[in-house]
Amino acid sequence: MKKTIARFGSIFMAAALMAGCATDTGGAASGASVTRFHLGQPIARGEIVIEPADRSEAGTLEFQQLAAPVERELIRLGWNVTRSNARSEQVAVVGVEQGSREARSRSGLSIGVGGGTGGWRGGGVGVGVGGTIPLGRSGPIIVTQLSVRIQRRSDATVAWEGRAQMEARIGAPFSDAREATDRLAVALFQDFPGESGRTIRVR
Repeated sequence: MKKTIARFGSIFMAAALMAGCATDTGGAASGASVTRFHLGQPIARGEIVIEPADRSEAGTLEFQQLAAPVERELIRLGWNVTRSNARSEQVAVVGVEQGSREARSRSGLSIGVGGGTGGWRGGGVGVGVGGTIPLGRSGPIIVTQLSVRIQRRSDATVAWEGRAQMEARIGAPFSDAREATDRLAVALFQDFPGESGRTIRVR
């Protein structure tokens, strides 16, 4: 799994990192940002094999765990997912990318109680008490993106492609790659194949 933002190479991820999207402490309330692309034609269901976008991840336990939610959704939609047929004509190319950014700091509310010179008998006295109440907190935000491309093996023609991403504060349940990928797979394949070219928020 790619872990550094520099390797994301996705306009969707870059846009989120630059914009500083609103982030829930667990990632659930703000939901997932989902974009799908297809030609609006029926997509044949049949035997399909799941392969990693990064070939070096093939056969690793980590990839198998992260790809499991995609396998579950493909089966739900009518595909016969196989792990043994490396020559299957249909291929689901899966990529999971995770990185971090700093949360935007929110300004605090300053309060103060003060006294001016004069006003008390015979002398000038100044008293001041003040402080800042923080309205928000900053800290690392974990950004997770799941991408899936369904294509033909023979000529690499893409029938459907989608990307889903979500954010969570570090330490929250959805900052874990497996937890986030499970949620992202559900969002990505919701109402499959979805409206092509439109980015939606799935909660």
